[in-house]
Amino acid sequence: MKIVELVNNIQLPITNEEADLLTKFSDGEKLNKSDLSPRQQILANQLVNKDILLRINQNGQIVYSKKIKK
Repeated sequence: MKIVELVNNIQLPITNEEADLLTKFSDGEKLNKSDLSPRQQILANQLVNKDILLRINQNGQIVYSKKIKK
């Protein structure tokens, strides 16, 4: 388990698998859903539900971006 700090200074535990996915996001970088494996897509949706990732629809494509401080 890892701890991430949200934008509003709340600390939230995430799994190691979710933490590995977060390492793919650099500062301000966005990843297309199509670039992720099916398992990573599930993890990305879990992180959206935890308010760690932001899911955006850009021109009909789903894009994920990081929402946490670190």
